[in-house]
Amino acid sequence: MIPQEIIRQKRNGGVLSADEIQSFVAALATGELSEGQIGAFAMAVWFKGMSRDETVALTLAMARSGDMLTWLGIDRPIADKHSTGGVGDNVSLMLAPIAAACGLAVPMISGRGLGHTGGTLDKLESIPGYGITPDAARFRKVVKEVGCAIIGQTGSLAPADGTLYAVRDVTATVDSIPLITASILSKKLAAGLQTLVLDVKTGNGAFMADHEQAKLLAHSLVDVANGAGVKTSALITDMNQPLADAAGNVVEIWNCLDFLAGKKAGTRLEAVVLAFAAEMLVRSGVSPSLNDGEAKARAALASGKAAEVFGRMVHMLGGPADLVEKPANYLVKAPVERPVLAGESGWLSACDARDVGMAVIDLGGGRRHPADKIDHRVGFSALLPLGTRVEKGDTIAIVGAADEAAAQKAAASITASYRISGNEPSLPPVISGRI
Repeated sequence: MIPQEIIRQKRNGGVLSADEIQSFVAALATGELSEGQIGAFAMAVWFKGMSRDETVALTLAMARSGDMLTWLGIDRPIADKHSTGGVGDNVSLMLAPIAAACGLAVPMISGRGLGHTGGTLDKLESIPGYGITPDAARFRKVVKEVGCAIIGQTGSLAPADGTLYAVRDVTATVDSIPLITASILSKKLAAGLQTLVLDVKTGNGAFMADHEQAKLLAHSLVDVANGAGVKTSALITDMNQPLADAAGNVVEIWNCLDFLAGKKAGTRLEAVVLAFAAEMLVRSGVSPSLNDGEAKARAALASGKAAEVFGRMVHMLGGPADLVEKPANYLVKAPVERPVLAGESGWLSACDARDVGMAVIDLGGGRRHPADKIDHRVGFSALLPLGTRVEKGDTIAIVGAADEAAAQKAAASITASYRISGNEPSLPPVISGRI
């Protein structure tokens, strides 16, 4: 394999064979390629794209560049969900235990916050003792005995993806649909999944803000995942406002516990969580229809079984045994809480969700640099959804901050992020498509 010949062929718009892609990725994983060669390959793909077969080959090669998990001995369908990221998007925290309570095994390998979007691992680290990097034996034990485990990616899973992504990040090639597709799916394939559901966000708080681009990404992910042998579907969901009524780390754990206790009925968040639970159950063959899947998910919530599963997962991964029953004993609140008040009467008609996510980072709840330490206590809670009628002086959110100055600045950011108008807004559906 001569790397520059593969780069030249793709630069000229040629189609690479599966063997050529496998050879290139193998060299990538073993450190045989220079950073210049990796960057040149990524840029060639950015400009010339990849066919479905090429993208499948790239995805499989990166998945096989490290360990491939297997789940022999676990007598449940192996399923997972992935989100392209958003603000107040804590769906995974509730979805995994709901799906497990309904009979699935969910080995969910999640990530940290990226840009303005929150990270599931950062949220879970708000729980004292929760271990996001268990060894393989512990990971398997938790999945087998509890039904789900939410952990972080290890260096042994799809290592070629980590190397390629680091170069893409500094060469302006992150936003290539074939490369995004292979990056997301290689880690999922390495996790040994049988089925996968994808949450592709669109709107001003999403990575893919344009709806048509989000649809293209969703089609690519579904086509390639199915082509690689994993039964996959996707929902396109709205991210023109925070999904939950909280954005931050510990505040989203509180939100999760409230959801599992049945306190978030009728919300946009509930609609998304139940829709994905139904998708997972249908994809896995546990439910014959989406209606049946949603009914099973609702029953798991109402019975308290999903909350029990979440509590057992937390404890088996090092957290407190009674978090679900006594969260106030463990979840540390921000030192300063300040309400954000409506400056006028009217309807909450628009929100810049990306700015809300950036305000969380500004509070210290996210990272500007990879080595930054997060303040898990800070964030926003009691965020009112768009379409709510407010009067001047009503509370539209609560800021949790480390000090008064930070609270005042964050309150001003939230005020600037929302628009109040005299007319009731027409809002997009929270789920706009299924692929």
